[in-house]
Amino acid sequence: MAPPHEQGPSAPSGDYQGGENSHPGRGGGRSNSRGRGGRGGRGERGGRNRKKELGRAEWSRNPVDKRLRNERNQAKRRKTENGDEELPVYATKFSKEEIEAQEKKPKRKVAVMIGYSGSGYKGMQLNHHEKTIEGDLFAAFVAAGAISKANADDPKKSSLIRCARTDKGVHAAGNLISLKLIIEDSNIVAKINEKLGPQIRVWGIERTNGSFSAYQFCDSRIYEYLIPTHCFLPPHPRSFLAKKLEELAGDENDLGGYHERQEEVADFWSQTEEKYMKPVLHEIDPSLRDLALRAFYEHDIDLGEKTSTTVNSDQKESISNLQLQHDVSSESADLSPMRAEDKSNSVADTSKLPEKEKLDTNPIEGSKEIGKELTPLELAIRSLKAAQIKAKKGYRIHPDRLARVSSSLSRFAGSHKYHNYTVDKGFKDPSATRIIKSFVVGETPIIINNTEWLSLKVHGQSFMMHQIRKMVSMVALLVRCGCHEGRLQDSYTAERFSIPKAPSLGLLLERPVFDIYNEKLEEFGREKIDFGRYEKEMEEFKQREIYERIFREEERDNTFHTFFSGLDNTRSAQLLYLSSTGVEATKREVKKDWGKEPMGKTDIAEVSSEDEAGDRDEG
Repeated sequence: MAPPHEQGPSAPSGDYQGGENSHPGRGGGRSNSRGRGGRGGRGERGGRNRKKELGRAEWSRNPVDKRLRNERNQAKRRKTENGDEELPVYATKFSKEEIEAQEKKPKRKVAVMIGYSGSGYKGMQLNHHEKTIEGDLFAAFVAAGAISKANADDPKKSSLIRCARTDKGVHAAGNLISLKLIIEDSNIVAKINEKLGPQIRVWGIERTNGSFSAYQFCDSRIYEYLIPTHCFLPPHPRSFLAKKLEELAGDENDLGGYHERQEEVADFWSQTEEKYMKPVLHEIDPSLRDLALRAFYEHDIDLGEKTSTTVNSDQKESISNLQLQHDVSSESADLSPMRAEDKSNSVADTSKLPEKEKLDTNPIEGSKEIGKELTPLELAIRSLKAAQIKAKKGYRIHPDRLARVSSSLSRFAGSHKYHNYTVDKGFKDPSATRIIKSFVVGETPIIINNTEWLSLKVHGQSFMMHQIRKMVSMVALLVRCGCHEGRLQDSYTAERFSIPKAPSLGLLLERPVFDIYNEKLEEFGREKIDFGRYEKEMEEFKQREIYERIFREEERDNTFHTFFSGLDNTRSAQLLYLSSTGVEATKREVKKDWGKEPMGKTDIAEVSSEDEAGDRDEG
């Protein structure tokens, strides 16, 4: 994806989340703010050349040199026409003869309703060199004849605007783009879908009035986030974060309150040690046990220095078979007082999912460990990790803990300042104020491949870059760290909170809402923009291409376990606002005697970016 200040041809400037950019406090329709770009479909032009939000006075003192801008654009166009500049991956350059031979047909302003799985794509928005959703859509429009050959090299010629700009890996059951298409063919939707892969579908195309903008006329957006319930387990007692939380609770005379807030999970880790970890430790060389435990729980061992001895075939086979020798059934994995029921109203139908794979200690395909002989210590750590992951997957959330999740989410409702939930925005920035209509959790958890999941749904007018993922992360951290719920309110103040962004894997755009625009459509004699007409097709697509993909990728990669374990062992004061001391604890220097010279991460940004590797505009 392109950086925020290098948005696509018709994209508005400013902020976006989980992908989308939307202005706060506006319920669709036409913008009344001349400084924001004027009216209707032309609204995004006013901000296209700005790299930051400017007040009217400051903006007027720095006028745009339109002549210079036009000269640059013309020079760039000449380079493209002469073949001196490389075409974007989504563009097609036809010869003059081919263009003249094609019959000219009228273009119509339309709204195109789409759905897609974001896996393998560098986000929604067009990117010159990367594979994106819009790139594949634009190429399919050209191939299906919905965009003429004369316009096949530049989406600007078709006035393409997106409703919501989703990040790398983020999915959408419903999203919308507006542009000018040739739609005389009654089978144009089917022809476009024939040119698309199974991860992208066009649900329908509706005629609109000429000033319609998918971005400007959207009232609000509804997102869903799927998260395993083990993300709400407390940090392991031997982790850096757990030790600091306990220490600071004692300093503030809040130890009793802290333990009370963790009461329903107080025995989880001790039971895990007994049922899962001890059998693994029994098979590890006694001389390596202490080192393996320290490296696994406290991340303060430099594996490269401790031993260079490679494991022989007998040792490797012995350690690799630990999970087979000490496999614990899924029935005994239920360590909490309450077990969710896998009923027919579950979010996903998993009949097509692969059988649950046995945990193993072999390197994952594509990892850096392929082709490398692991030391006995490294193999021991892999065995401990596999055992712990299995225990966490067997966790079933307690009703009291689920109630805390629900209560914490509800605190987002209303109008608040979300400068701590995005990047490059301060407390006084007006655009950091956003309106959240609701944020709720599904009452019944679902169980997929023995892992329990929660469905979180947020309905808001607009979202900023990473806002939803940071909101989810904040609630998970509040609950798992036994923090007072009121700490969430503190994040709306001028104090700075370092809030990591939760993995993109679980996020999907359910649909945008155009209620206000739909009320006016009768004046134009047009059909309403209604995703409800395609509900059956959308549900089938969501099950097959989104839900199953999320569950399958988590089963393979353990993304959520890696994310939260990484945070627990990041030796930094950044997350200590979750402690009984509050935000003041983040301003204190972490003592160096915590593991001496730390071998692990020392900044939560390192953890937040791990599932974003290669995405240039993240963070």
